[in-house]
Amino acid sequence: MIDILRDYGLILLVGQYPQGPLGGLAMTLVLAALALIISFPLAILVGLARVSTWVPLARVAAFYVHTVRGLPLLLVVFWAYFLVPLIGGKDINATLMMLFALVVYESAYMGEIVRAGIVSLPSGQTQAARALGLTTPQIFASVVLPQALFNMIPSILSQFVVLVKNTSLAYVIGVDELTNAAYQVNGQLLTKPFEVYGLLAISYFVICYLLGRGVSLIEKRIMKKRSGSGAVVVAAVRNQPA
Repeated sequence: MIDILRDYGLILLVGQYPQGPLGGLAMTLVLAALALIISFPLAILVGLARVSTWVPLARVAAFYVHTVRGLPLLLVVFWAYFLVPLIGGKDINATLMMLFALVVYESAYMGEIVRAGIVSLPSGQTQAARALGLTTPQIFASVVLPQALFNMIPSILSQFVVLVKNTSLAYVIGVDELTNAAYQVNGQLLTKPFEVYGLLAISYFVICYLLGRGVSLIEKRIMKKRSGSGAVVVAAVRNQPA
């Protein structure tokens, strides 16, 4: 494996860049980060629609979520790759099609995370805000979403780890990400498939392990902050005069 890293390390890391397009591990991370950034605001809209009291809107959002979650990502990738150019009437870059498929897929999954974060809050907060005269948009913008989004951070980051692994499916439509780079290296070597794909497995494991450790650290900080806030509240209550 050391000799493969020495001879083909740059291809696995950045593809043909700067003599050609960006690829390899860098493309994997860029693709995952862009999919997360674009799908996050869409997921908030999906989550809000799922808890909406306007039934038609809630049903449309539920149909979208259940349909996408009931399909394998590979099928969504194929639909995006073949159907979107057919509707648009012209070929579109495979990387953009993969990004589109990831955004559609992740918006449904993260939309459910947003919905769970909203419904997990005590209903008394909404009732209290309404009693203070706040409108529904003001309640969600100032009371519900700030707390719910804070609670969602670990789940969203965990979904990002899954997203990094899902980018490997971009290989089937020719996007030059990490798996495709390993396939190209294996095509040049021909005699070391175990070493090449073993190196690929180690790369994904290291990336996802480091991201997982980051998520664990953030979870601990959130728990510590919550317990600290709780301790302050308890101390304040205990110090009140009888």
